[in-house]
Amino acid sequence: MAQVYALLADGTTVEIRPAGPGDFDAVKAMHKAMSPDNTYMRFFNISRLVAEIEARRICKDPVPGQVALLALAGDEVVGVASYVSEVPGQAEIAFAVADHMHHRGVATLLLEHLVSFAGSHQITTFTAETLTENKAMLNVFADAGLPVDRHYEDGVFKLTFPLPSADAGPTLESYLNAVADRESRAETASLRHVLAPKSVAVIGASRRRGTVGRTILDNIRAGGYSGRLYTVNPRARQIGGERCLSSVLDLPEAVDLAVIAVPATAVLDVAERCGQRGVRALVVITSGLDVAACADLLAVCRRHGMRLVGPDCFGVAVPGIGLDATFAVSLAQPGVAGLVMQSGGLGLAVVDHLSRLGIGISSFASVGEKLDVSGNDMLMWWEHDGLTKLAVLYIESFGNPRKFARTARRVSGTMPVLTVLADRYAPADPVGRAALFEQAGVITTHGFGDLIEAAALLATQPVPAGRTVAIVSNVGGAGVLAADACTDLGLSVHHPAGLTRRRLRTLVPGGTVTGPVDTTAPVSGEDFRLCLELLAADDEVHALVAIVQPTGATGDLVAAIQAADLGVPLAAVVLNQPESVRLLPKPGAGQVPAYGSPEAAVAALARAAGYGAWRAEPHGHVPVFADIKTEQARTLVREVLREAPGRVAPEHAAELLRCYGIPLADLAPPGTEVTVRVADDHVFGGLVTFGGVSRLAPLTDLDADKMIRSAPRLHPEADLAAVRDLLLRVSRLSDDLPEVTDLELDPVIAGPDGVAVVNARIKVTPYEPKDPFLRKLR
Repeated sequence: MAQVYALLADGTTVEIRPAGPGDFDAVKAMHKAMSPDNTYMRFFNISRLVAEIEARRICKDPVPGQVALLALAGDEVVGVASYVSEVPGQAEIAFAVADHMHHRGVATLLLEHLVSFAGSHQITTFTAETLTENKAMLNVFADAGLPVDRHYEDGVFKLTFPLPSADAGPTLESYLNAVADRESRAETASLRHVLAPKSVAVIGASRRRGTVGRTILDNIRAGGYSGRLYTVNPRARQIGGERCLSSVLDLPEAVDLAVIAVPATAVLDVAERCGQRGVRALVVITSGLDVAACADLLAVCRRHGMRLVGPDCFGVAVPGIGLDATFAVSLAQPGVAGLVMQSGGLGLAVVDHLSRLGIGISSFASVGEKLDVSGNDMLMWWEHDGLTKLAVLYIESFGNPRKFARTARRVSGTMPVLTVLADRYAPADPVGRAALFEQAGVITTHGFGDLIEAAALLATQPVPAGRTVAIVSNVGGAGVLAADACTDLGLSVHHPAGLTRRRLRTLVPGGTVTGPVDTTAPVSGEDFRLCLELLAADDEVHALVAIVQPTGATGDLVAAIQAADLGVPLAAVVLNQPESVRLLPKPGAGQVPAYGSPEAAVAALARAAGYGAWRAEPHGHVPVFADIKTEQARTLVREVLREAPGRVAPEHAAELLRCYGIPLADLAPPGTEVTVRVADDHVFGGLVTFGGVSRLAPLTDLDADKMIRSAPRLHPEADLAAVRDLLLRVSRLSDDLPEVTDLELDPVIAGPDGVAVVNARIKVTPYEPKDPFLRKLR
């Protein structure tokens, strides 16, 4: 178990690491300082000897079946957790927390780390004994998200916790949800220093205008930031008429946020001084730090409990509080879009466009090298900030894709999450990245223009409840183009019928009302509005595209679009407008996106409709297989890796598959030949491919069904349930055994009597499994 840093409930950073002999004095000091009540709750007595006895038990060299973890705030031990296993598969746990650190989540965090460690060391059950009056510890166990069995005897609760595993199904999901909720709230607490700071220091601002540091300072002032603002530069007494401090150590208070724009050679020294002064968070604008310097910078931040944005970034902006700590040319406008970018320049361009449109920004972070604060962190902030209605991401790399997927899936359930899928230059595998986004409900766009156009619709219109689109145009050819675009992008064009068609005929007697609706060029604004409202009232219509070309012979069709009272999403197209997209204000409140082309409007609607379909459908569950022999398979993989890593011998491949209920067949039955593949690059996890369709493990039952529906035509009477079962078992193998980097089942015969795996090729490589959901900072 390695040293890691993690956040407590109040956003404080603590170090979590194994105890060792060198920690004796610190552990003894923590226990000795505990109050009599706290000591009694932990040890059931208040002997003066317990501090030394416990420190000797905790602080020793590793012993099989015994684990002790420490939580440290700076150099002080503030929490201890341990387990002792004397019965195979079972361990007794115990906790102690320093008096001044109660109710901040220390014990809960340590418990999560014990659970993670135990899961990889064949421990399946925790036990604990707690006095009935120890309400705090009982609450820790009750709120952990683990199932618990309580047995009361002689004033003591004896507790038993089955630990979550892949075999646990809903139990594992419930536990991971509880962990994710605690992580989200802790992240939000820590990011307040970055995104809701009450005090800011700009370090490295120059007297010379046009420099990065000076521009940041000027932008903060121009934005109307109401918090306390300080300037630090050892070579200036005043900058812009305001007093300048010569050192961070001269700050009159421990500021929430320090923005650092100094030469690369000075960054570490400035960061260290910020830590010494008690600064809570850093934004490091400076570029040019090498790998070693980046590691040192992060170490300084961890040691002093500071969150870090950057380095090599454009800064952060929270327009709602007047904070624009960037060196942008124009100030961001307040609004509803949250934005995180690795590419700072592109991020500023997105900020400009969203501000111009009137969507505005709730918060913006250019994360640069992304040493600490990342897209995951920002998603969790937006989940709780009460302002953000639309999240926009441009992330080129992933530190923890599994956690990102879980976080994005949760956030996408309440707000649209948009990203650019820039396949060509991104270092990550594009197939894995596309699968990650699709399964997490992230809406993908393929360029800067697409991103802005989709954002304009998603920020202003309700999410479509289906894929049927009614098209109304006063230019017949443009309506046809919109209909073609709908067909190409998986949308259905609405064809009015019955009463709707008859009423349309009375409004546009010379037009086409069978869909797309062509009102003809000289339509009045009033009749155009009535057409829109009539179609929106049709139960079959889920969205509208209104296309207009104003002429001297028409009414004010743009005004008609603005005045229309509709209950479904609307995308307007104004063919003679110069902007690719703009927002039309509606009387009273609301806005309508207006595009320069039918294709752009339909593309935005298609993305919104796809998101709506994802949000409306059940997400399925990862099934539990009672016949899988996970530990036997892990033992086999370890043996193969010891003997000959790489391609697995056929007899071992067959044995490994049998552990997952996948036998190899000798004479295959009639059916369709298909292939099942798994590739694991240890970035996104196992990527399961079937019939040209890829999904990331672990697959849900619905994931498997989608893959089957999208696959090439199977035997007409193929046993689809057996195909699904095979995909889910292969997915489980991949999720359990990350050492399996390549697996190919080819051919697999899918026929009426089930599936038969005729041949298998498997490759294994050494890999130290990591818990992707363990609460820890990067």
